[in-house]
Amino acid sequence: MPTQSKPQPPQQLTPFGAALAGALGGCFSTAVVYPLDVAKTRIQALPGKEKSMLKVLLQIYAKEGVEGMYKGFGATMLNTFSQQYAYFFFYSFVRSAYTKRLASKLPAGSPLPALSTVAELLLGALAGGLAQIFTIPVSVIATRQQVGRPAKFRDDIPSEAVVDSKSDDSFLGVAREIVEEEGVTGLWLGIKPGMVLTVNPAITYGVFERVKSLILLARQGNTKLSPWLSFIIGAISKTLATVVTYPYIMAKVRIQARSADAEDAVETHHELPKPHTFHHKEGHHVGALDILGRVWKKEGFTGWYQGMQAQITKAVISQALLFMSKEQFEHWALRIMIGIARIQARP
Repeated sequence: MPTQSKPQPPQQLTPFGAALAGALGGCFSTAVVYPLDVAKTRIQALPGKEKSMLKVLLQIYAKEGVEGMYKGFGATMLNTFSQQYAYFFFYSFVRSAYTKRLASKLPAGSPLPALSTVAELLLGALAGGLAQIFTIPVSVIATRQQVGRPAKFRDDIPSEAVVDSKSDDSFLGVAREIVEEEGVTGLWLGIKPGMVLTVNPAITYGVFERVKSLILLARQGNTKLSPWLSFIIGAISKTLATVVTYPYIMAKVRIQARSADAEDAVETHHELPKPHTFHHKEGHHVGALDILGRVWKKEGFTGWYQGMQAQITKAVISQALLFMSKEQFEHWALRIMIGIARIQARP
């Protein structure tokens, strides 16, 4: 009587496993630097004289306490998990499909050549674009929660975010408010610059994978980078990607926080509209190019990089922690998958 074949323990992560490992690593790194994330978002979202990250953090703590430094934490964790999971899943999926296609064209037994930098960038951009479509609503809600509602002025623009105690700033409350006043499409604010910004993780992971492959090639026989070397390469990769794409990062945050529309209303009507009403009434949204054009006229080229120091500080630390911890999370994920396979194999 033929015996039923038992499922074999996996020897490497599936796209789902790689996505889970990446998502857990992303949540870990974001949680560690979360107060920095709140500070950099407020610096980017509120036009005007740039403040240092430390000064913004002290102001938040003085006015809102520790709670203010973790405003929107739940939504941001959900956003980070979903975004990282979606990105790593699609990246692993498209990269695996691409390498299999390359392997099918090679003679049997031939080693697969390292992917070119262009191929890595294109695969990363494709994965990032697919991830953006599914995860940007959570990003919009998280940004609104972090920034709060503009309530004060300085030099004719909203100078700081103060949350109205009567408003519902829970995740579902903000989501419901957006849908009621802007329609379902309001949850996809910033999708255009978001699609452009798919080159950011593409550059980050493309550079990381390229440098990693070169280092491992030089270290014949060594198949893994040390955590600290991963940290350094990750920091360099993310810094390069941030410098290249920062103007659109700043524009996207202002679109999602609607501070650009508030500034536009102040310049046009000389008053700040009621919270969460001007988009629907104005009948249009300020676009990324509109924001960049306005900043160029007022502040020149340097205005495009307002808050970049805060962005790099937060992004580099977070990304480096992610790269440093990702392999450990992958190791744990693989062990979990092996454990599940062994349980399934039991009679």
